[in-house]
Parts: sequence; structure tokens; C-alpha cells
Amino acid sequence: MIRQILKGGYDEGGPRRAPLAPVDRPPIRWLDPPPGPWTVERSYAYCEEFARAHTESYPVASRFVPSGLRPHLVALYAFARSADDFADEPQYDGRRAEALDRWEQALAAAAHGEADHPVFVALCDTIERRELPIPPFEDMLSTFRMDMEVRRYATFQALRGYTARSADPVGRLLLALFGYRAPELTRFADEMSTALQLTNFWQDVAADAARGHFYIPAEDLHFFGVSESDIKALKPTAAIRDLLRFEVARTRALYDKGRPLLDKLGSDLRLELTLIWLVGTTILDKIESAHFDVFAQRPAIRRRDQAIIMARAAKEWASHLDVSALRALWP
Repeated sequence: MIRQILKGGYDEGGPRRAPLAPVDRPPIRWLDPPPGPWTVERSYAYCEEFARAHTESYPVASRFVPSGLRPHLVALYAFARSADDFADEPQYDGRRAEALDRWEQALAAAAHGEADHPVFVALCDTIERRELPIPPFEDMLSTFRMDMEVRRYATFQALRGYTARSADPVGRLLLALFGYRAPELTRFADEMSTALQLTNFWQDVAADAARGHFYIPAEDLHFFGVSESDIKALKPTAAIRDLLRFEVARTRALYDKGRPLLDKLGSDLRLELTLIWLVGTTILDKIESAHFDVFAQRPAIRRRDQAIIMARAAKEWASHLDVSALRALWP
């Protein structure tokens, strides 16, 4: 049951109780949190714990994010990543639709200032304090539901239709969170957001195929003479290498189109996005270095790559970066 309307600041607000799991289902971590009371402060701590529990190639609220904005950024992450997990992760088998239904209902309540799950207690406070629009959140949830039903995309245009609702809202919310509301910035943020999601698709070709998901457009598979069976065989044939070479080049073009955004932001967000941009393009570098074999080992950022990324970040923003913060970013 939805409790009371949230008011006040980061460490204010009365106690909230987490919703109980259905009586005939055992609780699942993150979907069914421990009993409350959930204050706003404790709810942000819960989101922070969630972020720490999820290993990422991309930094989530790094040390470059102003301390006053970090809790809000982590709340956004907890909302989006948990819903993504509902659609994909095995522990939610049999409860995917229920979990997303609960997230949609909780988002609708949060839009009116009400919440009881700790993720939404924090998110509700973030939406109110940072004046965030609700449609991007709704768009993200719609694509997580699509992932349960749509497993193939006929054309790249169709895939862009998906990323327009799954990836682009993330960039737009990030701009709004940091107070950047100029419409001309959206175009660059959309290109970068889609590039980051496409990078993740090319990283996970093997894992997605194992789940019956094919994000490589069917028109591209056909053009390069690659079948779904070829992908499932997990062998980097010459045709598959040519196909991935094409997808990587197309993704690099999107990074290039989004790159001007970094020059239009203040240091509060520019440093964070520069780091994310460099991580994304470095993953593409690793795919190329592996001669487009994404099967033998998943291309990912490892410790030996971090020094290279930090050096590139220092070169990009030499006059702005705190080198000691860079060194502490990946302890």
C-alpha cells in the first residue's frame, strides 16, 4: 500500500515500510526489500548498496560527480538497472511480468510524490528535488517489457526505435539531473546514449544469443551472409568478423556525433561523461584488437585497461582533471 507523500530533503522524511512479497512467493533480493521503516536517507543508502552489488564496465556516480548529486544519480541507476534485471536475470524467471508491473505502479505513484519501496522512496525525492520529467522513466520500462517479447529486429531503424526508448532517456535524464535543459544538447546526448547501448550489444553477442536475443539487425545478418545458427555456434567466421567490423564502425560514428556534447557541459558533468565516452570507445578498441572475436572472451574493461583510460581522460581534459581523483577512481 502506498504510504505518505514525500517531502523535505535528502535526510528528511518519516519512516516508510517496504511492500511485502506475495504471500505464496519467497522474497527476491531488490524486488522484495527487507521490512522498513524506510526513511529517505536509508533509501538512498539502499540504492548505493545496489550499485555496489552490480559490477559495471562503466563507472556509476564516480568521484567526479558533485557529492550533492551522487545520491540522485545512484537512485536513477537503481531504478533502471533493477528493471533491466527483472527482464533478463534468471532469478526473476516466473516473476518478470509481476516485477515490471510493480515497477510501473510504483513509478506512477512516485510521479505523484508517493512511494514505499526504498528505490522509489529515493527516486521520488530525486524527481521532486531535481524536477525530472516522468516520460523518460516510462519509456525505459516499456523497453524492458519489450525484451520479454521482442527478440529480433529486422532493420537498424527498428533497433534505433528500441534504443530511442531504452538508451536515449538515460542521457536525457542525466542532463536534466545536472540542470542542463537546453534542447540542442539532446541530439548529442541521444547519439552518445545509443552508441553506449550498441557497444553493450556487441559485447554480449554470445550471451544474448544464448538467451535467444539477436540485436544485430536481420538485414545486416543477411547482407553479410550470417545466420542466427552461425552466431549460436560461437565461432568467429570471416563473415561474422566482417559483420562486427561494420557494426563497430557504425557505432564509432555515433560516438563521434555525440562527442560535441562534452565541449558544451560544465565540469560537473563533463568529466563524468568523458570517462564514460572513453570507456565505451575503449571497448570498441578491444573488439577490434580481438579481430572481432567476441566469443572467446567478452570484451570488457579490465584493470590493465584502466591506466590507459585514465591517461586518455587526462589528455582530454588536462586543465580540468584532478589526477589524484583519477588514480582513486578504480582502487
